[in-house]
Amino acid sequence: MGHRVTVLTIDLGLSASRTSEIEGVDVVSLRCLNQRFAFPELPITQLRQLIDRQDFVHLTAHWTILNALIYVLARIANKPYAVNPAGSLPRFGRSPILKGIYNFLLGRAIIRNADVHIAIAPTEIPQFGEYGVPAERVSVIPNGIDAASFDPVDPLPFRTRHCLGDLPLILFMGRLNPIKGPDLLLDAFVQIASRFPSYQLVFAGPNEGMETTLREFAQNHGVEDRVRFIGYVGEDEKTAAYRSATLLAIPSRKEAMSIVVLEGGAAGIPVLLTDQCGFDDVERIGGGRVVKAEAAAIADGLAAMLSEAQELPESGRKLRELVRRDFTWDTAAKQLSAIIEMTAEQRQDAKKGGK
Repeated sequence: MGHRVTVLTIDLGLSASRTSEIEGVDVVSLRCLNQRFAFPELPITQLRQLIDRQDFVHLTAHWTILNALIYVLARIANKPYAVNPAGSLPRFGRSPILKGIYNFLLGRAIIRNADVHIAIAPTEIPQFGEYGVPAERVSVIPNGIDAASFDPVDPLPFRTRHCLGDLPLILFMGRLNPIKGPDLLLDAFVQIASRFPSYQLVFAGPNEGMETTLREFAQNHGVEDRVRFIGYVGEDEKTAAYRSATLLAIPSRKEAMSIVVLEGGAAGIPVLLTDQCGFDDVERIGGGRVVKAEAAAIADGLAAMLSEAQELPESGRKLRELVRRDFTWDTAAKQLSAIIEMTAEQRQDAKKGGK
């Protein structure tokens, strides 16, 4: 869109292939010194020079040392900046005491003093309120996807590679982490398994400590032969995975805006998701169901959708239409660009007025 963009990040998980995917963008990576806290090396002089060359700074996430440092440098350089926590403002998960200290020292100031506040879903707006930011100052710019990446493909090679046969499947796509709720989904599947004996449940995603427990739970409830763990699915396989599914289940306990629901929707797959995913429009437009983040509620939702399996393709079509119209990166980029340009102009006008 004509902007010069630099991405500043740490090198944790950064590869040459990921960098090469961002065409026309300068990537500056800092060596990660501590993976537990994502603590980077801090070449202050170079970072200050980097910030001095920018017209606008965009901070993503919240609980990071890098954000705190760049906030300070942006304030020193008098640069306008935006904050986009992407659902990370609540003190959810580990290290609540450290997070409290972080907020006391700088975190709350980072959020309050921003020129632009960006939420990725309306449900995130009250989280800004807890930091003293009124709702009218928050702009909602949803996550997006590259819709063309999810055009139709033949799912047969994917099914063959992972020995999934031709039985219909319920797909979980994501990390095997408590916040993503795979245990809730497995519990729900156990509750409905006898009513829908032809269905299998497939977990696609990296193991973050839960796979053994999930396998044991499936075995203890006699469904181990219908529950599959296929591990991480790369970008080249993701579309085939979605198109292999009868429906996509997203049982997250906490998530501001699920990228997975957008990907599944772009592929034309109906979705069951919890009310913690920030995308209640799925049910409003008939693209699936939204339920509470509880095993019993997820089980009821699965049973209701599978009982009307003949209607699922139409639900997928409706969701696909919504996602490809309103939730692409092109749409998000246009919204963000307009806000950045307006803010920069206001800052320039203020400087002229001060003179």
